[in-house]
Amino acid sequence: MTSPEKHNRMANAIRFLSMDAVEKANSGHPGMPMGMADVATVLFTEFLNFDPKAPKWPNRDRFVLSAGHGSMLLYSLLYLTGYEDITLDDIRNFRQIGAKTAGHPEYGHIEGIETTTGPLGQGIATSVGMALAEKKLADEFGKDLQNHYTYVIAGDGCLMEGISQEAISLAGHLKLNKLIVLWDDNGISIDGAISLADSTDQHARFRASGWNTLAVDGHDPEAIAAALREAKTSEKPTMIACKTVIGFGAPNKAGTHKVHGSPLGAEEIAATRKALGWEAEAFSVPEDVLSAWREAGGRGAGLRAEWEKALAASDRKAEFSRRFDGKLPEGFDAVIADYKKKLADTKPTLATRKASEDALEVINGAVPETIGGSADLTGSNNTKTSQTASITPTNFAGRYIHYGIREHGMAAAMNGIALHGGLIPYSGGFLIFSDYCRPSIRLAALMGIRVIHVLTHDSIGLGEDGPTHQPVEQMAALRAIPNLMMFRPADATETAECWQVAIEHTDRPSGLALTRQNLMPVRTTYVAENLCAKGAYELIGADNAKVSIFASGSEVELAVKAQEALAAKGIAARVVSVPCMDLFFEQPEDYRKAVIGDAPVKIGVEAAIRQGWDAIIGSDGAFVGMASFGASGPYKELYKHFGITVEAIVEKAEARLA
Repeated sequence: MTSPEKHNRMANAIRFLSMDAVEKANSGHPGMPMGMADVATVLFTEFLNFDPKAPKWPNRDRFVLSAGHGSMLLYSLLYLTGYEDITLDDIRNFRQIGAKTAGHPEYGHIEGIETTTGPLGQGIATSVGMALAEKKLADEFGKDLQNHYTYVIAGDGCLMEGISQEAISLAGHLKLNKLIVLWDDNGISIDGAISLADSTDQHARFRASGWNTLAVDGHDPEAIAAALREAKTSEKPTMIACKTVIGFGAPNKAGTHKVHGSPLGAEEIAATRKALGWEAEAFSVPEDVLSAWREAGGRGAGLRAEWEKALAASDRKAEFSRRFDGKLPEGFDAVIADYKKKLADTKPTLATRKASEDALEVINGAVPETIGGSADLTGSNNTKTSQTASITPTNFAGRYIHYGIREHGMAAAMNGIALHGGLIPYSGGFLIFSDYCRPSIRLAALMGIRVIHVLTHDSIGLGEDGPTHQPVEQMAALRAIPNLMMFRPADATETAECWQVAIEHTDRPSGLALTRQNLMPVRTTYVAENLCAKGAYELIGADNAKVSIFASGSEVELAVKAQEALAAKGIAARVVSVPCMDLFFEQPEDYRKAVIGDAPVKIGVEAAIRQGWDAIIGSDGAFVGMASFGASGPYKELYKHFGITVEAIVEKAEARLA
């Protein structure tokens, strides 16, 4: 146990780096780092197993700052413990354009940041996926290789966000006992006292969700350490309520909302230095304090060395290392090629959700690290295959997670699984409910991680559920997220190719929008190249084409039939399948121009709004799609009702040519 005096000086280093950085930036959140400095000091010096010299050590404990607005807490800890790619200059440049030290922690900018946080609740929800991944991999590889904890610092705001309930209820159900949440119970938010907006009994709430709960004085190092030791013995996840004073040490602003999200000001900082006995200048850490912190940062080197010996001696070393390197098994491309040959021979007429299930049957057999799931829509999403037995609270040998009706929590947990490493998560939901998990999907795209969302019932062809379930603007909204690949395959072959692209990209997430209704095969011969990887390609060509028809998903079938009808009238038309706009716009200009072509009439066809299509068909191009929605009735009639028909495509082509 660190002496009280030494602990105080180490904690104060966090406090003063944080308040000085916020002051220089003239913006930021000093209150939480100052209040939670004692908790963080105990955690990092006595409990957290990590090695700044090996930031990606697979068996390190994970630390998640869910209250990401308090980013200076994390930046201070990373600098003090000796992570090499963060310097005092980085801290001086806090919240400056182009700096590593953004206002909220960004994954990939500095080693040691385990996940991007800032949108409140995302961190605690992401941590559930990390803890789940640890428990799953411990079951598969043994505790010699996977045996670590996931620690979270969360604030009142994190616990008020709805995603937190999805996360804690799932964690409690699965008994993720190596997940420990440290709640910064300071009673203050931006507007003022938490009591202005919330009176939840958080202990009762967590206990009702299957958690162990503890409460400590967040400024008592011995009490904090005792609570952490007790938490590590629990068979349930643990929430430790740390009663703290926001802006601890500031004589005039501590304990008030004035220190939550604003600089303290030079006068208050000077008073705080005097109150806490801190004589060092701004951005200066006394040598004895820095030495103590660097010693704490070196604690994990021996643990890592022992773990590396265990890995070297394991007969699973090659498989374990391959997984954490993010590499697919050798021969994966050949497996997909063989499957595409089979599809060319059999030419199945399938809903693409069923085609996705068939592709997953092949993929899950070849790639043992995939881990599937669904938000209580397994039978509709078709995400469960013969290899994916269900994970239960008492058995983590399976490869399928029943997320329950928790779309947002599911998406965040998938992010955590991917960030943890060793597993490739995919899950299922309806396309319309991508609205419920969009923030987590966006964070996956920002972080550049491999998660795959199966999004079925992708159009008015979903059935008789009515307008609440008809995804009209969702494809456009998801396509607007940078670095997210949104696929809408047209048949079984395209579905297999889209899955291949999604699973081979380690640096971005994917969504597959899939149909409920059967679709005829539009790709009937085997082509070795993955055509979907280019985002769009010419499906049917024509010499001196007068019309180019561009379509995605279920509407490619209509485009093919319209091309045939136009040909019968002596009008040369070509068809371009557009399974992924995002990838198409990333292709070389010459390829894009060749695929778009120079036909005088360009028509886009999709059972969705037009937004995004003008980049292909031009602002003067014709569009056959959704102008409005709201009808109910047999789904076979919906396309006709909305005018998304072969006849409509032909009529538009003839009208434009007239």
